Amino acid sequence: MTTAIFFFMARWRCLALVASLCAFTFVCGHAQPADDVLCVMTYNLRYASPNPPHDWPTRRPLVREVIQKMSPDVIGTQEGLFQQLRELAADLPEYDTIGLGREGGSRSEFMMVFFRKSRLEPLAYDHFWLSDTPEVIGSSTWGNSNRRMVTWVKFRDLRTKQEFYFWNTHFDHQIQPAREKSAELVRKRVEALDTKLPALLVGDFNAPAGNNKAFDILTKDGFFQDTWDTARERVGEGVATFNGFKALQKSGVRIDWILSRGAVVTDKTEIVTFTRDGQFPSDHFPVVAWLRLGANP
Repeated sequence: MTTAIFFFMARWRCLALVASLCAFTFVCGHAQPADDVLCVMTYNLRYASPNPPHDWPTRRPLVREVIQKMSPDVIGTQEGLFQQLRELAADLPEYDTIGLGREGGSRSEFMMVFFRKSRLEPLAYDHFWLSDTPEVIGSSTWGNSNRRMVTWVKFRDLRTKQEFYFWNTHFDHQIQPAREKSAELVRKRVEALDTKLPALLVGDFNAPAGNNKAFDILTKDGFFQDTWDTARERVGEGVATFNGFKALQKSGVRIDWILSRGAVVTDKTEIVTFTRDGQFPSDHFPVVAWLRLGANP
């Protein structure tokens, strides 16, 4: 009897230990990033079309799901329309927003910035247009039919107290000289900050990273760095960030970038190829980077 009790207790302790180890593994597999890691996303949402099968009512819950799944601290979105963005903001109450329609007010597409209210505090923000008259709302002088703009925010990280600049844009999809002039203007404006604070530039650049003069203008002389190249870990290598609501392209190009300037370390970056029942949330995949600002490479 004593022997039976001994074996029973020993077996119970062994099972308890296994359960404990399994629980530990599960927790570690889903561990939260370190306190100083900032999760950054760029995401072309695709404007809210009413036409199936890629209509906004179908895609809306999927956009919410992928954002909640990745849990970014700050998101630069492109193409969102006013009502579409209002609905997305209602779906994501933990975020606040800063943005302006590219034709002024609520008109046309936004470069809306979503930020986690518990993590980031906006200190300043502004908008300018990618043209020869950047302060003129809705201006376009480089041959592009769609107005293009930048929305930027200066943030304070409430967790680390680090301040940084976050710039969000969408370069033209047709006119290469417009993309190059846009890159030149953005670089000039960032230079004018005359600051040692880290700066992040995100967006849909409609140009392949590493193989377009617009990219070269922004990264030459190490002015900006591509976080995809500097990341210690990459997920989704070779995946095209524009999917066109079609099959995954595993030998494509990255036209959606997260660039960094200053003291920034990139722990990981990912092209997020999330789908649900064959439906893509958008015709672009979001790109996410986990960064440590103020840290030296």
